[in-house]
Amino acid sequence: MGSHPPRQLLLQFAAGAFQAPSLERAAELCGSQLQVDAPSLLPEWQALLKRADALAYGGRLHEAFQLYQLVSCHQQLRAEQLEKLVECLAQGIRLREQLPACCSGGGSLLQPRDWDIFSCRKCQGFLFEPVSLPCGHTFCKKCLERDRTTESHCALCKEEGRLAAGQHLRVNVILSNLLAKWFPGQVKASQLRHEGNLLYKEKKPQAALQKYNEAVSLAPNDHLLYSNRSQINSTLKSYEDALHDAETACRLQPYWSKGHLRKGQAFANVGKTEESLREFLFCLALDFGNRTAKSEAQKVNVEQKRSFPAQEEQKMSDCVSLRKSIQMIESKKGCSEDENKHASTLESALRISEKCSLLKRKHCSEEMRSDEVACKLMKKGAIDAKGSSAGRRVPFEFVDPSDLDCSLCMRLFYEPVTTPCGHTFCLKCLERCLDHNAKCPLCKEGLSECLALRKYCKTVMMEELIAKYLPEELTERRKIYEEEIAELSNLNKNVPIFVCTMAYPTVPCPLHIFEPCYRLMIRRCMETGTKQFGMCIGDPVKGFADYGCILEIRNVEFFADGRSVVDSIGKRRFKVIEHSQRDGYNTADIEYIEDQKVQGENYAELLVLHDSVYDQAYMWFNSLKQPLKSRILSHFGPMPAKEPDPQASPNGPAWCWWVLAVLPLESRAQLPFLAMKSLKDRLNGIRRVLTFMSRTRSR
Repeated sequence: MGSHPPRQLLLQFAAGAFQAPSLERAAELCGSQLQVDAPSLLPEWQALLKRADALAYGGRLHEAFQLYQLVSCHQQLRAEQLEKLVECLAQGIRLREQLPACCSGGGSLLQPRDWDIFSCRKCQGFLFEPVSLPCGHTFCKKCLERDRTTESHCALCKEEGRLAAGQHLRVNVILSNLLAKWFPGQVKASQLRHEGNLLYKEKKPQAALQKYNEAVSLAPNDHLLYSNRSQINSTLKSYEDALHDAETACRLQPYWSKGHLRKGQAFANVGKTEESLREFLFCLALDFGNRTAKSEAQKVNVEQKRSFPAQEEQKMSDCVSLRKSIQMIESKKGCSEDENKHASTLESALRISEKCSLLKRKHCSEEMRSDEVACKLMKKGAIDAKGSSAGRRVPFEFVDPSDLDCSLCMRLFYEPVTTPCGHTFCLKCLERCLDHNAKCPLCKEGLSECLALRKYCKTVMMEELIAKYLPEELTERRKIYEEEIAELSNLNKNVPIFVCTMAYPTVPCPLHIFEPCYRLMIRRCMETGTKQFGMCIGDPVKGFADYGCILEIRNVEFFADGRSVVDSIGKRRFKVIEHSQRDGYNTADIEYIEDQKVQGENYAELLVLHDSVYDQAYMWFNSLKQPLKSRILSHFGPMPAKEPDPQASPNGPAWCWWVLAVLPLESRAQLPFLAMKSLKDRLNGIRRVLTFMSRTRSR
């Protein structure tokens, strides 16, 4: 008859609330349950554990620790059951101190510093043997080869299918040459690093250490070298050296989770368990998915089990308290006389969030000292004979603009694109080459797959290098490109002309494009945004006729071999003023023509003529045999309706052009209709043709 809900029902509510964002509600529900029947609930250790997790997620650490202690008194717990508590503390550290997260997926993908654009975004080390993926992002070749079995997408943009198992990774030739020229010492150090890694895998740590020692002498500011050497020294049981290397790695890259993992392992090896746990938690705050750090944090071996005086406990770091709490939960013993010691430990653990600011200030000050040295402007000759550079900065006077020229246009790269074979070209230059041949212009390797995708992504690092080191040249190059686009966008001068068939206003005109010059022409029409070009019939003397029709592209369907089908429709008529050519296709300066309007009696006569010819054309079309009618309808669509005002459009009624398109006339006979500025003359001409067609059929 009590006012509280049944215990099992409360358990269900709490479990549901725990799954939802309302963790505070979960704590309240579990609290109500404990008030109802606390003695009978004690054996329900799973409910207590859920309650403790909910309290921890809700930020009520004091109560959470007490419940974790209570659970350990009644049930032997496994270390992995501490996972939620450790995650909660790491999350609290990250949110309170606004630490940058490596990534949500548990990787080690840290944003590089502004001054360091030559880093691989996977290993955070110097970019060695750079491979540019089709999505435009660049990584070390070894990093891609190592992760290709577990990742099928780019680590940055998450594009699928970029790391296919059968894909042969080719080094970006331009980037590789630039890095070798600008940073010879760093490139050599990276090579030694990979040689050392191979020796380490072959169980030759001493030989690997020698490689790393030489690499560090060449690149003393590469944090990855110190991190890896720390692991080698640990294997050789040189724990003090391992700790020194790990500390150096963290100083060079303060927010790199792997560095703090190495530092935590090094502290554990020298017996500094409190500092070790602090680093593991900081690593988890940066990277929630780091299972190694989480496991290490739960397995910290604490040998001392003595109680601390009150004044000493106040001086202990928060991480020491958490370590002792973890030891308590991992312990296989029940509650004993040590319970009071654990309780006092739990109390001090509540100060974790408050004292984490000291940890943040420590790391931030280290980062500032590192950046202060690395970001100083380099003067000429700042790169020493070994090629190492404090911040991997390239002095502007060391950059030769010709090193970043496209081999096709011999100008600075604009929208650089790297092919699967590792060669880089301007996007427009590459497309023009693929119009003629689906092979790399340099190595002649087949690019059919690249052509089939027709998705060329700009190489991000190449764009960054050009923008950073050649800003004036890039501005000039962009200006030239924009002037070219503006010229191509002009629909009065140098208008592209497709010499093929007769086209009329309002009438669809599907085209099959396969010649390289017209591939280029259509692509430019799309790039400029005009989506328009002229259509003229051929002329044996001038190359193409003096009259034509502007077509507007409605859709383009590309095929794997480079061909395309263009869906276009007629817009305006024009007269050619001057014939010319551009990049293999015809162009012309043109002026547009329109029908001359009439009024009064002339307009009345025009209306009568218009209605009469329309009826005649309608009857003629309906008299055709069904197969022929079906073909006409599938190609040109139905005959347009008669318009109330035949002079509403500057090109005249749409049905006139539809009739001219379906009438079986030679192109030379159709051309005069296109040039006519008098609707009356055009209607009379159509009437004569229809009359002739009717007489011919009657015979």
